[in-house]
Formats: sequence, structure tokens, C-alpha cells
Amino acid sequence: MATITNRPLGAGFSATKVFAGLFGRLAAWNDARVTRKALSGLTDRELDDLGLIRSDIDVIATGAYR
Repeated sequence: MATITNRPLGAGFSATKVFAGLFGRLAAWNDARVTRKALSGLTDRELDDLGLIRSDIDVIATGAYR
């Protein structure tokens, strides 16, 4: 006797979702690291030309700047 269900296999837990979430966090961390390194390499004068101060670097790198 066969059983038919509308529920997909592995409903509720997906190794693909876990891996995608982990990969997404890793990519976001790396983007923030690269941004932080690039902005830290600028002089105070160059940052001022962009309308930034040195303490803005972490805020910008995390994407919370408005």
C-alpha cells in the first residue's frame, strides 16, 4: 500500500538551508572585512573628502550607516 503526502521530503530541516545561511554569513563577514581594510587605508583628508570620519568605518562596514 502506497502513502501519498503533500509534505516535501525533509520538511523543517534542510542541510542546504543551513549551508546557505553559513555561507551567507561568511560572505557578509568577508565583505565587511574588505570594506573596513580599504577605508582604514585612507588618510583623514581622504575620508573627509567622502564626508566620513574614522569612527564611521565600522558602522559602514557592517552596513548600518544611513
